[in-house]
This record gives sequence, C-alpha cells and structure tokens, in this order.
Amino acid sequence: MISRFAPSTTGEAHPGTLLSALLVWLDARARGGTALLRLEDLDVTRVRAAWAEQLREACAWLGLAWDDVVVQSERGPAHAAALDALAAAGRLYACTCSRATRAQGGRRAPDGGWAYDNACRARVVADWRSAGDAVLRARLPDDRIELVDELGVDLSQTPAADMGDPIVRRRDGVVAYHLAVVVDDAAAGITDVVRGRDIAPSTATQLMLQRLLGVAAPRYFHHFLFLERHRDDKLAKLHGSAPWSVLRTRYSAAELCGTLAHLAGLATSPAAVTPAELVASFSWSRVRRDDLAWPA
Repeated sequence: MISRFAPSTTGEAHPGTLLSALLVWLDARARGGTALLRLEDLDVTRVRAAWAEQLREACAWLGLAWDDVVVQSERGPAHAAALDALAAAGRLYACTCSRATRAQGGRRAPDGGWAYDNACRARVVADWRSAGDAVLRARLPDDRIELVDELGVDLSQTPAADMGDPIVRRRDGVVAYHLAVVVDDAAAGITDVVRGRDIAPSTATQLMLQRLLGVAAPRYFHHFLFLERHRDDKLAKLHGSAPWSVLRTRYSAAELCGTLAHLAGLATSPAAVTPAELVASFSWSRVRRDDLAWPA
C-alpha cells in the first residue's frame, strides 16, 4: 500500500490541507503502508518556494513524517515522455478555444466549471515540441466510466462528454494537472489516493488518461471538506482561509491534531493528541461523510 499527500504549493496550508495530510498519513500507518509527500509546484504563475517549505514545516509540526518527498517540478522528463506517448497514439491536439468561448456554450461540467465541447479535435498534433504556445488537449475515449470510490462517492461519468477533453499542456508550456498527477502517481506506484471530495469530479478524466498511458488505476478515497463558516465554499488557499501561520498561534500541534480528529469523527473529544496516538484506532468507517464549517 503506497499513498501520497499531494498539495499544491500555491498558498499557506489551512485546516483542510492538514486534514487531508492527517488522513493520508493515518490510513498508510494503520495499514503498514508507505506515505509520500508530493509537492505539486508546476503552476509557475502561482507557486512560491516559501509555501513549499512551509508545507513541509506544517506537516512536521503536526507530527507527520513522510517516507519520501517528491518535488513535481523535477519530474519534467517523465511528463514529456507521457506527451510523447499521447502524440504517438494520435491523441494530442491543439486547442484555440478560450474560456469565454466555453462559457458562451453555457454547459456546466460536474466540477462547476464550463464543459469543453471538443471542438478542436481535428487539429491533431504529431510533434508537441513544435506546437509553439498552443494549448494541447488529449482526446479521450468517448466511453462511460462506472465507479464508486471506497467511501461511497459516485465517480461515474462520461468524461469526454461531461467534462470535455482535458488540457494536458498549457499555453505557457506547463504540463497540466490531470496529466502530471497520473504520470507521477504511476511512477511512485501509488495504490491508494486519499484526497478531498472537491477533486472527485476529475477522477474519471484521470482514469481515462491512465488507460491511454497503460498504467494501473489506484483505489480512491474522497473525504469530506471543511467549509467557510459564512459561505458555501470549501476552505481554500485562494481565500487565505485560517492559514497555518495563524493556526499555530492559536493551537499547539497536539491541540490542532485533536481538533481535526474530533471534527473528523476519529476522537470523542477535541482533547490534545498526536497523530501517532490515533493510528491504532483509525478506520474509515469512523470518518464523517458530510462537510462541515471550520470553527470560527
């Protein structure tokens, strides 16, 4: 069993970040598995080295020691090889459609964004290195995926229709999330993916990319989310939600761990506790399924 905590380094850690880290770590330790930290730092327009370092520090402060650390930006050759494989299979194409164009279509995707209608599929790219600054998409099979994850979350979709073919390389040359995560999970031998339920709508797309690249699909666990107290949105780095730099002034590490465990259903009270003390009693059957607001 090999799992990973894979945060983007685009802002400060917040309670939702640390909840996911804790659940990944507890699940791996309870099953005698391996837990990796992967710092997802490909978005050069938003990432900062200081935030990557802070994520490491926040995890160590909470009591989470990882078996290995992977820095995604160091994985460029593997990402390029995946683009080569998709091009060789005739699956890459250049897309000239803008976000405004998709919005004009008016069809919402399962993740709340605008679905793409695959309008540029005929613009097949044989050599992606010569494609300049074109956005590149991968043509997915038009098949339906029927799947329910290990926590009962329905992941079923026809991703090519419901979401549209995914971007795999951005206009600025950065390899996009869907492709990078599939390639990096496969390279690390990830067997179990634990992540927030907000990512669930992307799973079918990633399963299709796994099939195209001939790599194994892991088991998926999509856990509950912490929400903003005065809005329906999940806690997010974008909103500066309860950043770790503030949390650590309000809680000791054991106090915050106890609060996270209690809210998750893993402890009967918010009493101070270390992650190591939670391992023996950890079970997904105890973890709450419904989202809840983070305490003010």
